[in-house]
Amino acid sequence: MTCDIISLAVTGVRGLTPYEPGKPVEELERELGIRDSVKLASNENSLGPSPRALGAMRRELGKVSYYPDGNGFALKQALATYHGVPSTCITLGNGSNEILELVARAFLQPGLEAVFSKHAFAVYPVVVQAVGATARVAPANSPEHAMPYGHDLNALAALVTDKTRVVFVANPNNPTGTWVNGTSLCDFIGSLPPTTLVVIDEAYFEYVEAPDYPNAIRWLERFPNLVVTRTFSKIYGLAGMRIGYGLSHPHIAEIFNRVRQPFNVNSLAQCAALAALQDTAHVARSRAMNESGLVQYSQAFASRQLGFIPSVANFICVNVGRTALSVYQALLREGVIVRPIASYELPEYLRITIGREEQNQRVIDALDKVLGL
Repeated sequence: MTCDIISLAVTGVRGLTPYEPGKPVEELERELGIRDSVKLASNENSLGPSPRALGAMRRELGKVSYYPDGNGFALKQALATYHGVPSTCITLGNGSNEILELVARAFLQPGLEAVFSKHAFAVYPVVVQAVGATARVAPANSPEHAMPYGHDLNALAALVTDKTRVVFVANPNNPTGTWVNGTSLCDFIGSLPPTTLVVIDEAYFEYVEAPDYPNAIRWLERFPNLVVTRTFSKIYGLAGMRIGYGLSHPHIAEIFNRVRQPFNVNSLAQCAALAALQDTAHVARSRAMNESGLVQYSQAFASRQLGFIPSVANFICVNVGRTALSVYQALLREGVIVRPIASYELPEYLRITIGREEQNQRVIDALDKVLGL
């Protein structure tokens, strides 16, 4: 007797396509027998974690036989002070991805809807579909727009109905690196019904230096339906520790705690995040490296007449003028790992993480070779 196991899964899960992470360096070198590869595919910090964070984890190692603080008291207190909010507003997560999942688990179900933009972060449709809710995808800005392929707030608002429980806005957006200014975003949030949660995903917040880029945390008291997500995976260099957090009205945070798994953030991650938060010099160095790298890539692409999407995050998307998958595969043979983004409906674009100057130059040289420039 045989059984179709897939048919036993719940409806939303049956149709899901698993998220594909960036190719690990070890896998590439094992498959192709090459060495000294460079990975600029997953928007990690090429400077690595804060030395303070590494030291804190070493000191914590002797305590890993104990369960972590399930409430994350010390880290939540530090974050509360850092952001000027009560600690009851904060929910810790196994990366900010877990906060996005908690939003879906707590507020979506079959018959309800979530709204997000075309070309937005791949996790939004995954968490929505997994709980059986309906995703409504708004058209993005045109390629000719000042923020090409970025969020069109009017198009998002047009899809909101009485069935809409969640609207996701990535600011800046992954994979485009585009952003929404403060006035427009604040007006958009204020236009939504109070029964609709609006999630502002600020994973790349610390990299942005644009003058009118908003800090949505400042609006928490004004909008009780607002959730803001942040992460230690990007500028803080702790992607492997999987730690992020959400900020919201305490009533929303209390709902998240009802569905959050006990001990969801391990003790090493908590102490590393606490130390990293205090290392402002490391953050400043990372931001400066990123700003320089964005200029390096932008100038290289412009001089080669390669179209690219202006970015304020720690990555940039370049149009290679052909199916990007073939270029990506050729770059792998040069020991360079970047990210094709056909899954985001941008099939001619590669997303490249900003690295150190020499890493960026290696990518540029490899592109020259592969594209015949």
